[in-house]
Amino acid sequence: MDAIGMASPTGLIQNVSSALSAAQTGSEVGTKMLSKALDTQDAMGASMIRMMENSVNPAVGGNFDMSV
Repeated sequence: MDAIGMASPTGLIQNVSSALSAAQTGSEVGTKMLSKALDTQDAMGASMIRMMENSVNPAVGGNFDMSV
């Protein structure tokens, strides 16, 4: 602060710059987390589709050959 009790412009600029940097970092982290969550959902969806495709043929596993 200067002699009359007001913050210097340089200090204000540094504070604003720091706040913007922190906000940008938080935004980037949120974006990365959302991207990872979407990737996980895509993988789970693909697994679900494979399971559904495999269950379409009801004859698979219904018969077996056995000899005694």
